[in-house]
This record gives sequence, C-alpha cells and structure tokens, in this order.
Amino acid sequence: MAKDLDVEEVSADEALEVANTESRVYELGFHLDPELPIEEMKKAYGAVRELLEGKGTLVAEGQPEKIKLAYTISRQETAGRRDFDSAYFSWIVYEASASDHAEILTAVSANKHIIRFIDLLTTKDAARHALEMRELSAKLPKHAEDTDTSTVGTELDTALENLVI
Repeated sequence: MAKDLDVEEVSADEALEVANTESRVYELGFHLDPELPIEEMKKAYGAVRELLEGKGTLVAEGQPEKIKLAYTISRQETAGRRDFDSAYFSWIVYEASASDHAEILTAVSANKHIIRFIDLLTTKDAARHALEMRELSAKLPKHAEDTDTSTVGTELDTALENLVI
C-alpha cells in the first residue's frame, strides 16, 4: 500500500507542475495616478506592458484614458493619505503560466504609479469580443445632449403646480 501512496504523490506533484506551466488567459485592469504628466503616464503604462510581454503573450489591450472615478479611492502613502477622484484607466489581456502570473501580480502590486488593479481569469474569445465592442462603440455617434433643459424644467414645474391631490 505504501507503494501505491508514493505513486499517487508523484502524480499529484506532476499534476501541480503541469498546472504551473499551463498557460491561461488573464485580464489586468488598472488605474494609474492621475497626477502623472502625460509622458510619465505613458512610461508607467509601457512598463506594465513590457512586464506582461516579458512574462507572457499579449492578446488585447485598451490604451490609458483619464476617467472620473465612481467613488473616491484613498491610499496611505509615506507622505500621508492621498485621495483620488480620477485616474488613467487601462486594461491588458495576456496569456501566461501560473508561476509567471504570480510574478506579474507581485510586480504590479509593487508599482507605485498604480492606484488600484484587478486581475481576472478570462478567455481569448471574450477579450477579442470586448475589443470589438469597444471599437464599435467608438465609431457610433455620441448622443446629443438636450441643450434647452430650462424648457423641460419649466414644463415639469408647471405640471407639478397643476397636480391635484
């Protein structure tokens, strides 16, 4: 019986080794410091991109865009607390082994220009579909804002005044 147990342990070790070398597809979404000058932001993005290219294969990416955040992100730094209401948002889909993925997460966590990040398991098809949808939405015309909002407000006020309870 001891022999059977040893064989099972070797098989489990081999399975773990295969799992660590097997490639998977991940999506890294991250916010870069909004106070970075444009050139520094491009360098910070380039450093993340180079890290991912060095450890795996890029599948798709979205260039950094400055966005207003849905909520304030606070972060404690050596100089004190910093609050962020906006950030440069970017995402990169890449394929890497589990061991390379762990190294990527460690490096991204240590990057002081990245405010926050999320790393998800995904598929190549989902990444390509998201990229296609983004390109299509960029081609669509923007909805025209109603420039005469005062008329709508006046009509609403009149309707509320005439409302009988």
